[in-house]
Amino acid sequence: MLRGLYTAASGMLAQERRVDWLTNNLANAETPGYKADAAAMRAFPELLMSRLEDQPIPTASRRAIPTQTVIGPLVTGVYMQELIPNFRQGDVKETGLATDMAIVDGQVPVDRASGQRGALFFAVETGEGEVRYTRNGHFTISPDGYLTTQEGWYVLDANGERIPLSSERFSVRDDGMIIDENGAAARLGVAFAANPQTLVKEGNGLFRSTTGPLPQAPGNVTYTVKQRFLERSNVDVERTMTDLLAAYRTFEANQKIVQAYDRSLDKAVNEVGRLK
Repeated sequence: MLRGLYTAASGMLAQERRVDWLTNNLANAETPGYKADAAAMRAFPELLMSRLEDQPIPTASRRAIPTQTVIGPLVTGVYMQELIPNFRQGDVKETGLATDMAIVDGQVPVDRASGQRGALFFAVETGEGEVRYTRNGHFTISPDGYLTTQEGWYVLDANGERIPLSSERFSVRDDGMIIDENGAAARLGVAFAANPQTLVKEGNGLFRSTTGPLPQAPGNVTYTVKQRFLERSNVDVERTMTDLLAAYRTFEANQKIVQAYDRSLDKAVNEVGRLK
């Protein structure tokens, strides 16, 4: 009986975590460049149940050997194995702001080892001097005259340097070349992750590479940088709401099972085992 109680409880915990990441996706449905998370649910290792019987098996030595009857497999519960970001390209919308930029994927190859399609990112420098990657191109110009994110992280060029801008009167070509009113030019840094699953989310739309700094997009990768545009979140709101309701219903079903086990245990302790 307790085994079934633990199985239902593990289902409740898994659905609780599922609700958490689904609501986080919904909360970021309007965040530029946000990549929705998808969860991988996995069952605990199965156990093979057998029953020992008293019937002996005849042998040459006439010794009684108990037989084993296979009952079947037993699943001991479920858990959330990991969260996997979905790097699918989001819709692009026009904003009219000169400091807004969006990467529009062109021909991006698939990594042979992982089977994952590569992904492109803006490279930024955090306050700790570390390089991170983002698809959120909602940039601004800092008081000291550099192109930064809304959080104040410096946007980097193709050489890993900060990009100085004197004003918002600048243009960005399709290849990422930035030309300001004084004629100064810098190429926007567009990093390429051959296997984006090696990236880890760090909040504020930033990703950290677990395999070292990402290289600039090679020649076999094509893209377009669109100025005055932003990439929207790739969260499917309708699908996420449906999944959220299904998670609530599954949680309630497991909760009712736990309550049924609780009532059975209460009866076993207080009524069945009572001495008259």
